[in-house]
Amino acid sequence: MINLVRCPSEERTASEEASLRALESLMTEFFHNCTTNERKREIEELLNNFAQQIGAWRFCLYFLSSTRNDYVMMYSLTVFENLINKMWLGVPSQDKMEIRSCLPKLLLAHHKTLPYFIRNKLCKVIVDIGRQDWPMFYHDFFTNILQLIQSPVTTPLGLIMLKTTSEELACPREDLSVARKEELRKLLLDQVQTVLGLLTGILESIWDKHSVTAATPPPSPTSGESGDLLSSLLQSPSAAKLLNQPIPILDTESEYICSLALECLAHLFSWIPLSTSITPSLLTTIFHFARFGCDTRVRKMCSVNGSSQNSVLGQERGRLGVLAMSCINELMSKNCVPMEFEEYLLRMFQQTFYLLQKITKENNAHTVKSRLEELDESYIEKFTDFLRLFVSVHLRRIESYSQFPVVEFLALLFKYTFHQPTHEGYFSCLDIWTLFLDYLTSKIKSRLADKEAVLNRYEDALVLLLTEVLNRIQFRYNQAQLEELDDETLDDDQTEWQRYLRQSLEVVAKVMELLPTHAFSTLFPVLQDNLEVYLGLQQFVVTSGTGHRLNITAENDCRRLHCSLRDLSSLLQAVGRLAEYFIGDVFAARFNDALTVVERLVKVTLYGSQIKLYNIETAVPSVLKPDLIDVHAQSLAALQAYAHWLAQFYSEVHRQNPEQFISLVSTALEAITPLISSKVQEKLLLSACHLLVSLATTVRPVFLISIPAVQKVFNRITDTSAQRLPDKAQVLVCRALSNVLLLPWPNLPESEQQWAVRSTNHASLISALTREYRQLKSNAILQQRKVQLEDTKVIIHQTLSVLEDIVESISGESTKSRQICYQSLQESVQVSLALFPAFIHQSDVTDEMLSFFLTLFQGLRVQMGVPFTEQIIQTFLNMFTREQLAESILHEGSTGCRVVEKFLKILQVVVQEPGQVFKPFLPSVISLCMEQVYPIIAERSSPDVKAELFELLFRVLHHNWRYFFKSSVLASVQRGVAEEQMENEAQFSAIMQAFGQSFLQPDIHLFKQNLFYLETLNTKQKLYHKKIFRTTMLFQFVNVLLQVLVHKSHDLLQEEIGIATYNMASVDFDGFYSAFLPEFLASCDGVDSNQKNVLGRNFKMDRDLPSFTQNVHRLVNDLRYYRLCNDSLPPGTVKL
Repeated sequence: MINLVRCPSEERTASEEASLRALESLMTEFFHNCTTNERKREIEELLNNFAQQIGAWRFCLYFLSSTRNDYVMMYSLTVFENLINKMWLGVPSQDKMEIRSCLPKLLLAHHKTLPYFIRNKLCKVIVDIGRQDWPMFYHDFFTNILQLIQSPVTTPLGLIMLKTTSEELACPREDLSVARKEELRKLLLDQVQTVLGLLTGILESIWDKHSVTAATPPPSPTSGESGDLLSSLLQSPSAAKLLNQPIPILDTESEYICSLALECLAHLFSWIPLSTSITPSLLTTIFHFARFGCDTRVRKMCSVNGSSQNSVLGQERGRLGVLAMSCINELMSKNCVPMEFEEYLLRMFQQTFYLLQKITKENNAHTVKSRLEELDESYIEKFTDFLRLFVSVHLRRIESYSQFPVVEFLALLFKYTFHQPTHEGYFSCLDIWTLFLDYLTSKIKSRLADKEAVLNRYEDALVLLLTEVLNRIQFRYNQAQLEELDDETLDDDQTEWQRYLRQSLEVVAKVMELLPTHAFSTLFPVLQDNLEVYLGLQQFVVTSGTGHRLNITAENDCRRLHCSLRDLSSLLQAVGRLAEYFIGDVFAARFNDALTVVERLVKVTLYGSQIKLYNIETAVPSVLKPDLIDVHAQSLAALQAYAHWLAQFYSEVHRQNPEQFISLVSTALEAITPLISSKVQEKLLLSACHLLVSLATTVRPVFLISIPAVQKVFNRITDTSAQRLPDKAQVLVCRALSNVLLLPWPNLPESEQQWAVRSTNHASLISALTREYRQLKSNAILQQRKVQLEDTKVIIHQTLSVLEDIVESISGESTKSRQICYQSLQESVQVSLALFPAFIHQSDVTDEMLSFFLTLFQGLRVQMGVPFTEQIIQTFLNMFTREQLAESILHEGSTGCRVVEKFLKILQVVVQEPGQVFKPFLPSVISLCMEQVYPIIAERSSPDVKAELFELLFRVLHHNWRYFFKSSVLASVQRGVAEEQMENEAQFSAIMQAFGQSFLQPDIHLFKQNLFYLETLNTKQKLYHKKIFRTTMLFQFVNVLLQVLVHKSHDLLQEEIGIATYNMASVDFDGFYSAFLPEFLASCDGVDSNQKNVLGRNFKMDRDLPSFTQNVHRLVNDLRYYRLCNDSLPPGTVKL
């Protein structure tokens, strides 16, 4: 056991010695793998108690200087850390002086022998003292660091201290007052110039010292080539010569010092503003070191002898390059560039592009790719980050400099992109091109006058990019790499291969937007080649005993066919992605290109369906069969992408000669109908269904209903003996058929819409789809056995999923369409309402029924009429009793909660309805919320149901404000004369109280949502200004918001809370400053009256938003800081 006894000095050494031995054995025991958790807890408690005792630090000082045990040293430093950060205020000044003097001495004496993690911890403890005491009580804190850096023996130690100081003092945690934080930043900024000068000196002197002695390498085959582009980039032969010097070979110590200096710079650059303190010579030096990352020779020399020490050195060299690039990227990420710094930036870019040219240079010995593969992966990552920052933050600034060759830069970026050794690297580079294309697109939109000039400047680069990206997605050119991509595992709903294809096609689409003609003439011939192969397969189809077989069996032929089909599938997706660039204003100009594409697609889809390639036998079924299915599905999907083009085509030609259009649509339908069968693979079936939906919904030709192929689908779907399609397909086909009958035909007047016939047909379609459902009787269900009940549930699920989808798809359409839809559905809706009570305890069925009713309310409430709507709401209100709600929320898990949420969503639709129709329901809706739902969920930590409930309460207030505040016109004219009349005050207060309570709960999403609701009510309805809010609630809310800030429980919302506090306080600034603030401070515990006065004085009486929120954050920070200080004082301390 460790004893802490005050004893005479000769005894004390013995006592300290004994304590040290005890501590060492405790530490060894604690970390021994046989020690039980129980025992570990005992030891931990013992050590914590020891650390809390006044004077424990003296023992720790002795331990640090007398032990070699790492655990003991670490523990002793933790005691000091705790003392300095939490108890420093209460430490006698004599003791502080002793600690300030002893710890640096200890560091100086032992820094060479201490393990690095102990040394770094000791540095941090000393910096923590500086954070509290510099410059007032520890005036030589920073001077000491500068001296350490300047003395060659202690340079590394000084650099570690400097970096720790930058980390701990420039961006300190909240355990300092705002005034102290500002003071520290100012003190550090005063030192920046000196520090940067020192660091420049260190890096330059090491470089120069080793450059002189560096052996001159044999002339490399590349050394003569660097003139052309480089001189145009650097504008000065001397700079080019400088950067062409051989890289020095550093000894381990120099390398270590350089890496520490670069780490310091990277951290300093993260917070110091761009200014002339960052000199050209410093920038040039950093670039010299960035070359370490891209010089493969350095790495080779290190691995020549194959000795492990040398290869480690090689990694260190590479690391210097990575650190230098980190420094450059810190500077690059700053968007705010002072005028005087712009020239420096230009110089930085020129130097980095010199490096880029170096890494992408080809010569006899190296391809670009093999060069990039030899470089450190982190270096490549940093370099790509640099390029991204350059394009996203600085390109607009730099492009205007005539001496900056943007086109040459793009050429280098092109080489860099297409020689990336990894897929991730390639993706990152594609992102950079996407940023560049976005920049170019927005530049052209804003400068229509010289659009052509801008495009001409970049045209060649864009065409090259397009061609190369297209080559990269084709197995014909890139099989080895594409085979590596995983097409099985889903990540973010897409496989690696899908992501690769999608990102590539986005680049293709962006180029298409800028250069439509070029892009099309590049892509279409490639598509055409692969189509020839596919369309030529017909000659290899032979009839066998079991069906059709593809007579291609040679392994090499099968492999070539596999590649061609994969490519065709990708190119079909590309053609589909470009559909949007043929419609709208450019329809006529690009008509012929689009027509060519659509004709090809129609031909291909029909061909696939006619020779039934999806059912064909092949030599390698596991590979070729999925390929053939995929091509067929993609051709249908690509054709679907042109639905908007077909619709525009229809509106242009419907009066003159629509033959061509009619032929396209009819042929497409011939391709679709054979696929609508439960025997067809789901991927292909769904593609066909989606195309059918688009033709029925987007194109809507008047003749659709009379095409035999469509009538065939009608008969198949309404025939009860036919096998039902899988759920998704069934829903899509029913949606298409319903839309054929419901949606108004484009280009025709109302009188020619044939509503009567279509209405009859729709009624019989729905009647056939719901036959079994309408025969269900609620009283019969209650007597069903389990097996029967499951069958009933299947009928309900299948019918409601179809009906819900039909309603949803026409909810935004004309009144006539919705009327017909409701007439057809009326009986099914009444059946649903009658069945509802029978299933109230089956939450899976109730969930589906409420989904259906919610969709009805959102889309057809006008058509349902008031009496029936009232009947539905009344039924629900009667069914959802307090007991039923409790059962759903508390005992039925997520499905039960979903049921209640959907019920509340239905009520949200009801209370938003304008006019007086549903106003009679308001009292019962509010009472359901406040007396039944709210008490069940208020105390639960789970967020279920809460978001929906508060949204409903918000809608009740927002859309029914006059239910609470009867504002007469006269009162609003004579503002202030008559105060608004308040009605239903108790309900209003209860709702507000619920909002207030929600701010005391940990759920940050609910907090954000509810704060937004209150702010919206204030913007729209002046909530905070209402008398009842102003006099009884305003400062309660402000109090809660301030407490939340003090407790840091919702830190992500600091800004929103600050603004809301301002909006509330600004209603009554006088009351806020004269009454609320003094009361708030008086009620704060953990701070004394003097501190409260300071807090009050520091809160300036500003009335503008930025100053007010700054004052709020200062108050919160300092209040927390004072509490921290006061907690750290020893008990019984007298404060003056």
